[in-house]
Amino acid sequence: MELVFRQYYQDVFLAVVRVVSAADLAEDITQEVMFDFWKNHRRISISTSLRAYLRRAGVNKALNHIRDSKHKWDSDDELEREQSPALNAREQMEHDELENVIDQAIDSLPEKCRLVFVLSRFEELTYQEIADKLGISPKTVENQISRALRILRELLGPYLEHRRL
Repeated sequence: MELVFRQYYQDVFLAVVRVVSAADLAEDITQEVMFDFWKNHRRISISTSLRAYLRRAGVNKALNHIRDSKHKWDSDDELEREQSPALNAREQMEHDELENVIDQAIDSLPEKCRLVFVLSRFEELTYQEIADKLGISPKTVENQISRALRILRELLGPYLEHRRL
């Protein structure tokens, strides 16, 4: 495990820092990836190279962190929520279910498409900022966003239609 850590830590860190941009957060996420690998290495089946597997795990964990951090309430939202009547149990359950379905749909996007979508929708970066961050053209960003939205409409369409009934 020490050899794996020494050999792949920097690769994973560089992949993660491209997504989250903060070195301290990237360090934390990279350490979580390495710890998770160490803890579960006997149960993990790797069909690609170990380097590719760990980098992908790092990017996925970084994207999940971004997505999950956007679900937390900031102080303004908390204040507004405290002042409005509480949701009844059924509404809260439906809200939680919809949020879960959306998260699963986003998680199912192809990696590059998911990365661009999360940076756009959760980090609220412009197409140009995403292009600069990832070293791709703004047109590629636009195409990936269009692809993500098309896939999400297909995945969420039946669920949303069912909820309207």
